[in-house]
Amino acid sequence: MLSTYRYPKYEYVAPPEVSSGEPGRYPVVVVGAGPVGLAAAIELAQSGVPVVVLDDDDTVSVGSRGVCYAKRALEILDRIGVGDACVAKGVSWNVGRTFFREEEVYNFNLLPQPDHKRPGMINLQQYYLEEFLVRRARELPDLDLRFRNKVVSVSPAGNGATLQVETPDGAYTLTADWLIVADGARSAVRGMMNLDIEGRVFLDRFLIADVVMKADFPAERWFWFDPPFHPGQSVLLHRQADNVYRIDFQLGWQADPEEEKKPEKVIPRIRAMLGADREFELEWVSVYTFQCRRMQKFRHGRVLFVGDAAHQVSPFGARGANSGIQDSDNLCWKLRLVLDGKAPDSLLDSYSEERVFAADENIMNSTRSTDFITPKSRTSLNFRNAVLTLARDHAFARALVNSGRLSVPSILTESRLNTPDDDAFAGDMVPGAAMDDAPMHEDGAEFWLLDRVGNRFMALVHVEDPDAVDANLAREFKSLAGEPIPLEVVLVSAKPGRAPEGLHVFEDGRGRFAERYDSTPGTVYLIRPDQHVTARWRAFDAGRVKAALARATCNSH
Repeated sequence: MLSTYRYPKYEYVAPPEVSSGEPGRYPVVVVGAGPVGLAAAIELAQSGVPVVVLDDDDTVSVGSRGVCYAKRALEILDRIGVGDACVAKGVSWNVGRTFFREEEVYNFNLLPQPDHKRPGMINLQQYYLEEFLVRRARELPDLDLRFRNKVVSVSPAGNGATLQVETPDGAYTLTADWLIVADGARSAVRGMMNLDIEGRVFLDRFLIADVVMKADFPAERWFWFDPPFHPGQSVLLHRQADNVYRIDFQLGWQADPEEEKKPEKVIPRIRAMLGADREFELEWVSVYTFQCRRMQKFRHGRVLFVGDAAHQVSPFGARGANSGIQDSDNLCWKLRLVLDGKAPDSLLDSYSEERVFAADENIMNSTRSTDFITPKSRTSLNFRNAVLTLARDHAFARALVNSGRLSVPSILTESRLNTPDDDAFAGDMVPGAAMDDAPMHEDGAEFWLLDRVGNRFMALVHVEDPDAVDANLAREFKSLAGEPIPLEVVLVSAKPGRAPEGLHVFEDGRGRFAERYDSTPGTVYLIRPDQHVTARWRAFDAGRVKAALARATCNSH
């Protein structure tokens, strides 16, 4: 039991297959009601795809577990209806500070620019995120969330997968046209299919102590190397909701996990850090080791792996849940088009390709962070300490300090879904990049760009004056809406104006869109349903837009 949180107990409801004795068949079944499985199920159900979610538990995650959710994940959570709840409950932060012994040697700001809706990061205990996702899932008529339904066997076939499921009322069978596996790092389904996951296990142990206390520490990430209160090791401090502080103590591989979890071992460590006069209460304690590894591919026929079931990283950098949420975001629009018959199922191969690329990037960064934090030789230790000493006064050394390269969206520059640039552009919004946000207006109402983009293909066309758009050009814009793949054309302009009938004008009054997208009148951006740029040009050409749309959906020949 936690002093700050009461665990919900979700009601078990007998599935119809148990009473009927007949197997069920569904377009999509998701195994696992953690953050990633629920995010996938909600996104599909919001777009009208019937989904069944199976979970062997009847509550949310025990302990705070994942706590850091990055700006990109928050933007995805906005689109599935839980972003506001997460930000309202969580602790928003942008600044991180790194200390060597007693001195600050380095700090960073995750969001140095103004005019973004979401902060660089929030801290929120995982049980809150799961509770918000369950609440949202229960609002959707196309989502059947089944607790205490344990998958005990999976039989993949060419046209789907058949599952045997155990419940308190007995076993039943169901078949999924498509199976999404989100059952975590120890994935039972992965084991049932005899699929390997390969990588590196790190020989170190860390203690998590969630501590309830009233403190005036700022909402920042603080990381210490070799502090006087925990010499020779590292410590991380984060503030979460409900005045709960997450403290991670590096212990070393020889530490006994069971001994280290005992209050008589934990409390002196915290007192040494906080001082004898600070009142606090232990909320939750755990000892963990970690690994960086992944499956060779995330698609196996009609079975698709997401989140920790597909890949795992160390906790330094908050890349686990953030990456998993991006997996679901990448997968679901592609699966929806395949289910609707608007794209070949080869589009789903690009899910594996793009997210394997992202997983490798996460594993590389996570491994480098871990090697810097936990040097395994005297030479490595001397190098690290020299870097930290130099970082106090020299900018070049600060770039080498690595207390966890924090989660950022992977830039999918090598994706075969992209149309390469023919024109010169500056800035970061290259084909494959996740979109930057920007404040916009329409009809006098202010909104955020990312709140109006996503879940469909969109062409953003920069015009000098919306009132002066040629009638023939307007007809070309509207003709794209009749494509087999739904596409919306939106005009972007620094000037207010009335769009031709059937079109919207997003007014870039502060110029942030023009600045962040290197956009001038004539510029066109083609955006995927997951808010990634897939093509861009300096002039509108309906034929090129159609070709890029076909390429982005594997419909080009």
